[in-house]
Amino acid sequence: GMQMAVVEFARNVCGLAGANSTEFDPNSPHPVIHLMETQKDIDTKGGTMRLGAYPCVLQDDSLALKLYGRKKISERHRHRYEFNNDYVDRLTQNGVVLSGMSPDGNLVEIIELKNHPWFLGCQFHPEFKSRPMDCHPLFKGFIKAALQNRQTLKEVPRIKVART
Repeated sequence: GMQMAVVEFARNVCGLAGANSTEFDPNSPHPVIHLMETQKDIDTKGGTMRLGAYPCVLQDDSLALKLYGRKKISERHRHRYEFNNDYVDRLTQNGVVLSGMSPDGNLVEIIELKNHPWFLGCQFHPEFKSRPMDCHPLFKGFIKAALQNRQTLKEVPRIKVART
């Protein structure tokens, strides 16, 4: 979800025509999602991807922090592609909030949109930690927001985002 949200935001808000993930278009002029450095020399895939639980630090005043209720979390991953840090400035200047990062600050784990009632995309798989009677905090927050807004929203609100 987060990876495709970044691609769409880069294309439609930042005006980066052809922005994509190199998983889908290796020749993208704007590879906003790209293969992790640790994956570039691996030919035999097997169990080589970023797999398992990894720590994440949440940004103050973020929706993610509000939902989790703590600054440091651990979430499960299964992927080879990441947010390309060469595009951090361009996307953040246009309204993307990098609300969850690896402890070293090199990997984007969660994005949000400024001035949006509830938009969050994550690099990890929250469904791996959700249970029928113990819903993951991100799912619980989304459902709660949907229920709170179902009576008050007559139409989908349009978010005004500055283009550069």
